[in-house]
Amino acid sequence: MRILFYKHFSFLLLIWLFSGAVNAQQKQKITLEDIWQQNTFAAKTVSGVDWAKDGRYYTSMVANDQTNATDIIRYNVTNGQPVAMVVAGKDLKVAGSDKPIDFEEYTFSADEQKILFATETEPIYRHSSRSEYYVYDVKTKTLRPLSSKGKQLFATFSPDGSRVAFVRDNNLFYVDLASNQEKQITTNGERNKIINGGTDWVYEEEFSFAKAFFWSPDGSKIAFYTFDESQVKQYTLQMWGPLYPQDYTFKYPKAGEANSVVTISVVDLNSNKTTRQDIGTETDIYIPRIGWTETKDLLWIQRMNRLQNTLEILHANVNTGKTTVALRLTDKAYIEITDDLKYLKNGKQFIISSDKDGYNHLYLYDMQGKQQQQLTKGNWDITDVVGVDEKQGLVYYIAAEVSPMEKQLYSVNLKGSNKKRLTIAKGTHRISMSPDFTYYLDYQSTANTPPVVSLHAAPSGKLVKTLEENTQLNAKLKQFDLSPLQFISFNTSENVKLNAYVIKPSNFDQSKKYPVLMFVYGGPGSQQVLDTWNSGNYFWFQMLAQQGYIVACVDNRGTGGRGAAFRKITYANLGHYETIDQIEGAKYFGNLPYVDKNRIGIWGWSFGGYMTSLALTKGADYFKTGIAVAPVTNWRYYDNIYTERYLKRPQENAAGYDENSPVTHADKLKGKYLLIHGTGDDNVHFQNAVAMEDALIAANKQFDSFYYPNRNHGISGGNTRLHLYTMMTNFVLKNL
Repeated sequence: MRILFYKHFSFLLLIWLFSGAVNAQQKQKITLEDIWQQNTFAAKTVSGVDWAKDGRYYTSMVANDQTNATDIIRYNVTNGQPVAMVVAGKDLKVAGSDKPIDFEEYTFSADEQKILFATETEPIYRHSSRSEYYVYDVKTKTLRPLSSKGKQLFATFSPDGSRVAFVRDNNLFYVDLASNQEKQITTNGERNKIINGGTDWVYEEEFSFAKAFFWSPDGSKIAFYTFDESQVKQYTLQMWGPLYPQDYTFKYPKAGEANSVVTISVVDLNSNKTTRQDIGTETDIYIPRIGWTETKDLLWIQRMNRLQNTLEILHANVNTGKTTVALRLTDKAYIEITDDLKYLKNGKQFIISSDKDGYNHLYLYDMQGKQQQQLTKGNWDITDVVGVDEKQGLVYYIAAEVSPMEKQLYSVNLKGSNKKRLTIAKGTHRISMSPDFTYYLDYQSTANTPPVVSLHAAPSGKLVKTLEENTQLNAKLKQFDLSPLQFISFNTSENVKLNAYVIKPSNFDQSKKYPVLMFVYGGPGSQQVLDTWNSGNYFWFQMLAQQGYIVACVDNRGTGGRGAAFRKITYANLGHYETIDQIEGAKYFGNLPYVDKNRIGIWGWSFGGYMTSLALTKGADYFKTGIAVAPVTNWRYYDNIYTERYLKRPQENAAGYDENSPVTHADKLKGKYLLIHGTGDDNVHFQNAVAMEDALIAANKQFDSFYYPNRNHGISGGNTRLHLYTMMTNFVLKNL
């Protein structure tokens, strides 16, 4: 009897094990086509949200499959249900045309009676583009072009909705919507010389804004930048395709070289008078932000020195141009520019963030720059200010208080007390707050779970409704052979704690030896070890794990979320500590019993390509192979705002530039090295790849390289990403 039972149990066990093996085999394998061609893992979201001014409704762009057009739908905030079609895309026709416009984005006027539509958009650089704009009247349901004289940049309604300002051909214009008359404000704009109302290349890239004009609250004035690029040296990209390749030349100030001279002016549209604002006699400075205070005719201007370690807040009387210094902040290393500066409607105070106590926190000042209150405090960084609700006396902000790997929403009152955490779910939260601070949309995700979009009431944080759970994607993910991304930490030989993540094969066997591919970015203030959804690389890493690789990532010193000391230790010595920490990562993984220490590779893009190149040279004994995509190989070739912020000027810190340039260490290369670059990269110039190759040739080092014709820093378009990741996959499979 007992023998029969054991036989029966063994038979059932074999069936169960076989069934499990079959189920495991039935799990689908990820292909590169899934990731980069078929968008198999694309997540749904609530996009194109534009809050109504009363906070009770929001609108969103919705594709209409029946009409093949995009509609604008109004939703009830309290239940997330559609309540009205504001605009039917099929009806957006200009008089005399039977074809509706195909728009990419839209903007309501403040009174919500008019809508600006952007069509035929052409990207220029990272934040800039030109479009054909149209103005739609909600009441009359009529559509008309904003201008017939060429595409426009940055078209923006005045606060009262009566005018639209824009930039064309480096000059500032506005259209009076009642008369439909176009009026020109500036006349001296000229390509590669004078820019009015827009930024030059380096401001757009490094200070993250391109529209450089700002309506006054009453709509009677416009404050605007003028860039004189005359003394900035030019860089030329060769664009391939025609019989004779064409040159594209633009102004690009490399480290240590001359910048544009910036001036700030305010034009009174009623009197047509333009007044230059006094930003001082020193012209070798930066004006990274300007804006209007809550006091009539009072402009705030941020002024920063060339080394970016002193930031001053100027208050300007726009009618006279006279300015006073309201606040002066200094740092031994550098000050990062943010959009955290908020002026209160009482006209008496403003809030700004600073890491002056070692971590990035919020401070309340009066208009004379006297600190009244430190609003937040602790060994954690604030990463973003969502807004200030003065009626409730609350500041909403995102912080890494729970963990450097998480971003949660909090509120605190203007006295610096009654702090409240509003988001509960683990991971990263991105917030879209209604203008009246009664509701907010929470876009939450983790490294292993797609975004969830939910609507909440403020200030309580109470859930109103979940708008998108990505149910279909979650069901699809269960069909694939995936392995969870796991967060870890380890201490280096210098006793520095570093955060990391790993993805192991789903059939991981502790007794086997696995190769490791490390991914790195590592640049100042960045974070890759973050609990957030990253659909592109995440699934490529999963695909490599299916092939038997462990994928890992280490956030080295210099990265964000861990305070000023951790972030700024790399100042004036960029690449030194970061490389040490990536080598320490390789040593840590190499000492694990299930890792083959002779098969550790590394790859990265941009700053990560720079780090990869250093790892393969300065850390040649620890890395078998590496892929550097669009790397900086010598910081002398990169733009001055970014580079000098972290390295000073090369005239003052030559060693900081040269001692950690991969070019300097080319002769140390041992492993297999693949260098990839786009020839049309306006950001990290192809010159970097040429210099690295030249140094490797001089050192008689063999390497592989590939160049994508005319592709920019993102190396994308058509089949480009599929081609790129196919090549990188084959390189890893062959060499690791």
